[in-house]
Amino acid sequence: MITSKRAYDPASKTDGTRFLVERLWPRGIKKTDLPLDAWLPDVGPSTALRQWFSHDPAKWDAFRTRYFRELDARPEAWAPIAAAARRGRVTLVFSSRDTVHNNAVALQEYLAGHVGPASRTPRTRGR
Repeated sequence: MITSKRAYDPASKTDGTRFLVERLWPRGIKKTDLPLDAWLPDVGPSTALRQWFSHDPAKWDAFRTRYFRELDARPEAWAPIAAAARRGRVTLVFSSRDTVHNNAVALQEYLAGHVGPASRTPRTRGR
């Protein structure tokens, strides 16, 4: 199971393996104060895509499509998350204030089509 959680929310025992999925470290948090198993900056959207999106909900569908293309081109970036998800619970940690329109939510959707039984069926959403 893959879930997501803001970096500013407290960690929980039920989070499982925690991955920070942002290119930039969350503002105002010391690296020693954020419980993580790994920081995967390369799984985050490219700087150009992140700046273009600018957390604008009106661009959400186009952002997802573009981000999914970037993820398709970099399977090595998200492979550690997929491997951990096959073993147990994973939490994607993000810093955005918007808990609905952010790269962790999009990544969670993308990975649902690539992990476990769902990976055996073709994905058509977001393309």
